[in-house]
Amino acid sequence: MKLPELSPAFKKAQSFISSREAEFRERLFEFLRFPSVSSDSRRRGDVARCAEWVRKRMREAGLKVELVPTEGHPIVYGERPGRPGGPALLVYGHYDVQPADPSKEPWRQDPFEPVVESGSVVARGASDDKGQVLALLCGIRAALEAGLGEDLHLKVLIEGEEEVGSQSLMPFVSREKERLRAEAVVIADSTQFAAGLPAITYGLRGILCLEIIVRGPKKDLHSGSYGGAVANPAMVLARMVAACHAPFGKVAIPGFYDKVRPLDDQEREEIRKLPFSDREFQEEVGAPKLWGEEGYSVLERRWARPTFEVNGLVSGHTGEGMKTVLPAEARAKISMRLVPDQDPEEIGRLASEYIQSLAPASAAVEVKLHHGARPVLVRCDTGAVRAAMEAIAVGFGREPVFVREGGSIPVVNTFKEALGTDSILIGLGLPDDGAHGPNEKFSLDDFRRGMVTMAALIEKLGKTGEGH
Repeated sequence: MKLPELSPAFKKAQSFISSREAEFRERLFEFLRFPSVSSDSRRRGDVARCAEWVRKRMREAGLKVELVPTEGHPIVYGERPGRPGGPALLVYGHYDVQPADPSKEPWRQDPFEPVVESGSVVARGASDDKGQVLALLCGIRAALEAGLGEDLHLKVLIEGEEEVGSQSLMPFVSREKERLRAEAVVIADSTQFAAGLPAITYGLRGILCLEIIVRGPKKDLHSGSYGGAVANPAMVLARMVAACHAPFGKVAIPGFYDKVRPLDDQEREEIRKLPFSDREFQEEVGAPKLWGEEGYSVLERRWARPTFEVNGLVSGHTGEGMKTVLPAEARAKISMRLVPDQDPEEIGRLASEYIQSLAPASAAVEVKLHHGARPVLVRCDTGAVRAAMEAIAVGFGREPVFVREGGSIPVVNTFKEALGTDSILIGLGLPDDGAHGPNEKFSLDDFRRGMVTMAALIEKLGKTGEGH
């Protein structure tokens, strides 16, 4: 792709970004200091303060902003009207973050006190999604300061519940769908394919989360006095979870694969062309050996095949030393990644029925279904996608590749169902940023590239008749 010509106004936006780069970095550090963990009720006040901070930044960018209360955490919504009858762009992001729990690899510092290491800022939420969100907001500010996209209706929606299933967002979008209507939705909540190789994501796996709770005796018992006479809930749970997997990386739940859309030969060939090394991936994750469903490459397993994964196991004594206890209860948290055309409700029913069928009479088993989202495939041949390709080429200095993503972004389905609009997923992060894990990071160079990309996209979409 030949890089687009840069207008004088766009060069002005670039100069604005360069002149304010230190200020924008400090804003990013401020943003990251909020422990806006949406799943932790003790952090509710912190989440609310973070939402207010986002409102101020959106107003600073030149938008008319409102803070929308919900039953959960606030939604921040802003607009900048364009020419009557002109095109509209909806920009989405989230300000909430995952917990920063201890893990095998500890955080090197306070996860909510950002530090710079090797050109990246390290903190919880740095890549998912605060760094990417702020890059878009700074790019919008630069574009509007330079007078770009005057015909374009700009709409920006930043929510605080993405990490817990966006429960409050769907009612808001349904209620305000006429106001939110747009020719394109832009989301920066994914990654480049590799460092220096930007990407547009055209496919996302769906998700269904559930919890298995096994209850045995009314209280913890002495394992010597009662072991062998009373079923151990931890053992029962371990057998049940193991039974959900078949050999060779397959899921054993009956009916699980009935509606899985197979990859066609052309898409498999395009995936094979991407510069990917199994060996480098193994070194990156630190696994003794790669594993997965037979007959599929690593990328195909990660992007286009469904999974059943244990996210957490809790039972009995987990502290230092030994305590010979037969636990009263055991819990497992499970997530299943789904692919087209699997339905989360149907998979939830199939999984619940199968797990209950494994339950012995010696223990009580409860299956709790949590949030889910449908898998997504979006068109890559629209004018808005072509505009995004050109904007990314300006911001990153090369055209993007097209990829799928193994994760889930439930709001993509929300916008498709309510607004009839596909989302353009522009990844500013890197695959090794460590989203959801310890020492999460975000490249400050990519932070700047994201600002430039957003300004270029506003210029491209703001030109009458382009991007549609």
